[in-house]
Amino acid sequence: MITKTIAEIFRNIAKILELKGENVFRIRAYERAAQNIESSSEDIQGLINENRLKTIPGIGSDLSGKIMEIAKTGKLKFYEELRKTIPEGLMDLLNIPSVGPKHARLFHQKLKIKSIAGLEKAARQGKLLELEGIKEKTVENILKGIALLEKGRERMDLATAILTADEFITPLKSLSYVKKIAACGSLRRMKETIRDIDILVVSDYADKVMDTFVKLPAVKDITLKGATKSSIITKEGAQVDLRVVEEKSYGSALIYFTGSKNFNIKIRRLAIKKDLKINEYGVFKLKNNKETYLLGKTEEEIFKCLGLSFIEPELREDRGEAELAAQDQLPELVSLKDIRGDFHSHSKYSDGQQGILEMADAARQSGYTYLNISDHSQGLKVAGGLSIEELKTKKAEVDKLNSKMRNFRILFGTEVDIDANGGLDYPDAVLAEFDVVVAAIHSGFKQSRAQSTRRLVSACKNKNVDIIGHPTGRLWGTRDGYEINFEQLFKAASDYGTALEINAYPLRLDLNDTNARQAKEKGVKLAISTDAHSANQLRYMRLGVATARRGWLTKDDVLNTLSCEELMKLFKK
Repeated sequence: MITKTIAEIFRNIAKILELKGENVFRIRAYERAAQNIESSSEDIQGLINENRLKTIPGIGSDLSGKIMEIAKTGKLKFYEELRKTIPEGLMDLLNIPSVGPKHARLFHQKLKIKSIAGLEKAARQGKLLELEGIKEKTVENILKGIALLEKGRERMDLATAILTADEFITPLKSLSYVKKIAACGSLRRMKETIRDIDILVVSDYADKVMDTFVKLPAVKDITLKGATKSSIITKEGAQVDLRVVEEKSYGSALIYFTGSKNFNIKIRRLAIKKDLKINEYGVFKLKNNKETYLLGKTEEEIFKCLGLSFIEPELREDRGEAELAAQDQLPELVSLKDIRGDFHSHSKYSDGQQGILEMADAARQSGYTYLNISDHSQGLKVAGGLSIEELKTKKAEVDKLNSKMRNFRILFGTEVDIDANGGLDYPDAVLAEFDVVVAAIHSGFKQSRAQSTRRLVSACKNKNVDIIGHPTGRLWGTRDGYEINFEQLFKAASDYGTALEINAYPLRLDLNDTNARQAKEKGVKLAISTDAHSANQLRYMRLGVATARRGWLTKDDVLNTLSCEELMKLFKK
């Protein structure tokens, strides 16, 4: 989490400097440093300990010293002083999608607005429309942005939730008196966003566990400290609940606190039909108004007792999984070990942080046998899109690297932009030269449902397109996805043999679990990709696989469980 703290402080410094109209190069330096710190393939704490911070691009003596101060104290004096130079609350406006420094300054200077609540009130009262350059569409976008921001503050993305839970699970797990420990709740079910973290522990020394838990470095406030349950608020504002149970109740507590609520109701009803009672303490036999403990130590024995095969946590949403478990007909879900490669990644040729070889080495270390380097196409200048001439240089490097590799192949790919009319950013003759073509929308997010659908369907029809990337274009907490007709998209993808992507980037997870399951039912193949812009982001594959599992996908539904040779035959390359 130190990485996140440093990056957040640097980004906030950039925002304040921009608000103050400071030198653009200084602003970009902080923004670039934040991005490079997040993208570093090495552990930041390790670089700090080894005095190697300057190996990160864009980090010199000044920023290195600031990072050391943040790591040591948790804050930065320069940032604290800088914050005092602007009205309190004004910087919050910059967290709203569609509100930049220019508008934030305008709202403050003309209407004395310095809070999100004040901006929302002014927007709803029509006061913003009195300002020069502010139109009704601008106000509409601001209100949508405020709603998105509030939604984002209520929940964490999945990657952040995993990191937050690990800050507690890792130190607690190392304690000799902690026998078992697991995350529960929506995190164990791997939902795309998480409200609170639930942790379950088995220990004979609950008091010692609680004492350690509430004193961990990530704790900001203690809201409850009891004999078997404690709750804290982290420094980032997340709530973490810890429960200690007896070993004989571990399985039943795991089921109960994992949920979902509807799934637990279904399980209780099944138990009642067998004259049983199930709760967080175990499974009990009901007879003559008496309850006799039967079992509860493991989830497996509880499911077996209820006549069910084991139900994976990702499926526990009451979407038919219990009925199929009763018939032993649940699908064998795809797992991370089934994944043999990644179809969507970026290198320094466009907007990635590492070179092709570095990305390939990281993929090999993940156990993959191929990696598609899908840099952006020529029209997307903001992301360093490659001209046709630059593609020749990239292809030569890919070929040279492949000539030296054994049991691994770098795929020459592209993330080609789909334009406003459904056309592609490279001619067909150029697209035909790629190993894998990922087509995606990067602009025109406010087009109508029919227009957006038409663009995606048109891309599906192109014989050179293999995968549609992040099909809805959403960025959680920042931008809603564009409206599309999924029935039409699924039909086109199925008819033309085009795969749809489950983008594993934590703020995307696009397609989501529901849409992935619907695509599967329509005969569409799915591709799980990370959209990695640095080597360490290849690890996001875990999140994409979790989304696929929640979508009931098996190994046969996912393209990157195939070998490279099988893929090239499928793509006819």
